[in-house]
Amino acid sequence: MVGDRTKKQKLTENPEEVDAELILSIEKLQEIQDDLEKINDEASDKVLEIEQKYNEIRKPVYDKRNEIIKSIPDFWLNAFLSHPTLSELLNDEDQKIFKYLSSLEVEDNKDVKSGIHNHP
Repeated sequence: MVGDRTKKQKLTENPEEVDAELILSIEKLQEIQDDLEKINDEASDKVLEIEQKYNEIRKPVYDKRNEIIKSIPDFWLNAFLSHPTLSELLNDEDQKIFKYLSSLEVEDNKDVKSGIHNHP
């Protein structure tokens, strides 16, 4: 127990010194955090570039897929009714409307930083 008291006394003998060291450590920590944020921003920009590139590459494939889907009767109705969560959202009127749905597209947000990613 005597050893614990000695350590405590050393820390509290000169509070200005401890405070100065603490402030310096916090400032260094903030500088490192700022560096990490710059790296994360750069990474987000690169991810956005790659997503946009591959969205362009995917577009003709999605177009081909959509042409085939149009030839399948009630495709979107069955797709939504087969989904465990979405099926609960469709009432009888919705189901009647979905029978006439031949195409479903979602515009790409192209804003990876917002956290919203939509793909057709």
